[in-house]
Amino acid sequence: MQWVHHHATINGIHMHYVEQGEGLPLVLCHGFPHLWFSWHRQITALAAAGYRVIAPDMRGMGQTEAPTAVEAYDIEHITGDLLGLLDHLELENAVFAGLDFGAFAIYDLALRHPGRVLAVIGLENPAAPHNPDEPPLTEYRRIAEQHFLHIEYFREPPRADRELAAQPRRFLHKVYHTLSGACHFFDMFRHPPGTSYIDAMEEPPPLPWAWLSELELEFFVSEYSRTGFTGGLNWYRSFDIKWQQRRPFEGVQSAVPAYFIGSEHDVDLEGFHGEDPIGQMRAIFPDLRRVDMISGAGHMVQLEASDEVNRLLLEYLAEISAATAR
Repeated sequence: MQWVHHHATINGIHMHYVEQGEGLPLVLCHGFPHLWFSWHRQITALAAAGYRVIAPDMRGMGQTEAPTAVEAYDIEHITGDLLGLLDHLELENAVFAGLDFGAFAIYDLALRHPGRVLAVIGLENPAAPHNPDEPPLTEYRRIAEQHFLHIEYFREPPRADRELAAQPRRFLHKVYHTLSGACHFFDMFRHPPGTSYIDAMEEPPPLPWAWLSELELEFFVSEYSRTGFTGGLNWYRSFDIKWQQRRPFEGVQSAVPAYFIGSEHDVDLEGFHGEDPIGQMRAIFPDLRRVDMISGAGHMVQLEASDEVNRLLLEYLAEISAATAR
């Protein structure tokens, strides 16, 4: 595996990113609780096909610096990280793919800096959930009065920070199963308010699974054991700040070409994007060129269905390459 690890000061923080290959640049942006390593099955496959693949540890996670202030996880800082990465690599623009928080990051980037984005490829999350009438943390707090909700559990330190850091292996083992197609995330809603996230999740089967080995889990455990989870949790805690920053972009459309990969059992598509999630994305990205759904998989789709995700990414990249060559 010809992964090259880099460390640089970018946008005022220490950033770690992994790079492989030459050609059209593709930046892979992960969510929580993930790392650059979430894309490890994509990096080598895409690089071998002739692309320059760049996978950063996103702000607050892995070997990238984790500022303590919640305000440091707003849209300006997150898009600044991606712009700074392009500048550091001396790239005018790139294709951006993202899952979970990484998807929201690349959509925000495309709206604000379309000249730096050749195309966006969203996985699982078609658009940032947005209720113009109520800040999201207020909305989620009201929902959490009825049953357990992980967003409310995350909302205020130090409980979640402390409990997750005390059992990183148990948390990650359970949450990766819970987010996968083998489990139904919303079964946790049967638990009352105030339940801990670890206790709300069902017991997972022992590893290895068909899509995750013990060694792969250990990579995530090792990193989060070292860093704790506060950086990742701050992405949730900054929801209301991002909500305010997105208000000026209500109704604004981006001309950036877009692609979308979803999966049959994704938690966010099922419960956090309304009745017409693809319509939400098309309203922002009218040049939505393809939507592909993968059967059987859940939110961990790039690991659960690696070959299918790689095939689709290669098809999209071939289209993008052909268009940029004209």
